[in-house]
Order: sequence, then C-alpha cells, then structure tokens
Amino acid sequence: MLYNEEANGGLERRSMKILVIDGQGGRLGRKLVESIRETCPEAEITAVGTNSIATQNMLSSGCADHLATGENAVIVACRSAQIIVGPLGIATADAMLGEISPAMATAVASSPAYRVLIPLNLCDTYVAGVSGSSSDILENALEHIRQLHQNP
Repeated sequence: MLYNEEANGGLERRSMKILVIDGQGGRLGRKLVESIRETCPEAEITAVGTNSIATQNMLSSGCADHLATGENAVIVACRSAQIIVGPLGIATADAMLGEISPAMATAVASSPAYRVLIPLNLCDTYVAGVSGSSSDILENALEHIRQLHQNP
C-alpha cells in the first residue's frame, strides 16, 4: 500500500496503480484483471487493449476501474502506472502479430513503472528457460504482484 503525506502531517492511504495491457482476444488480460482484483482489491486497475476485442473481453470481467483501447491509450497509461502487467510481447515492437507498435513497446519499456511480463512462447518467439505451464507462470506473476502490492 502506498501513502501520501497530508498537509496536517498525517499519512493518506492511496491505492497502487496497476496497468494491464493485452491484445489479440484479451483472454490473458481478462484473467490478469480478475486475479489482480481478487488479490489486491484496493488497487486501481486500468485495462488497455491493443484492439477493441481485447478491451471488450477485459471489460466483461467487471473488475477494471478504467478501460481504454489503442496505441495512444497504452502510451498515456504507461506514464502514470506503478506496475505494468501483460504478456512479454507488450515490450517488443511488432509483437502479437503486429498489434504492438514501436511506440507502444517504447512506452512500456521506458516507463518508470515496475514491469511484470508474462513469458509466452507464441508468435515466433521462444523464451528460454520457460518450462512451466501457462497457469503456473500466471500464478507466479500474480504472487509477485501480491508481494509488490504489500511491500511497495
């Protein structure tokens, strides 16, 4: 949990800003948004889809505080996020069958936010050392987010 110093010398509790970015069909993003909300109920979650289908899928979870779609939404959201979560491809230009533009990848990679990237061996990319199942990898990422949220 994060705190702001109030004018009267006390501390005001504020929530962590978590940005979830996904493309394609948005299934991973939806699972991330649902799981983060369950694990960190007070977090401020923004879900950004690289396309309207991904955004709609994350919207249908009912767990995101803010939703947006497209390149500029990714760029703007990366400026204020404290944690960015999504597939590894969001930091790689032309990934996800071209849905990640160079500007999007640069915004993710150069953001001051802490990044939790989910390695998936898809779209002509092999991530060496990734041998667990997708559910094991996702659970590991969520546990890391829990720890970040509890001890920022």
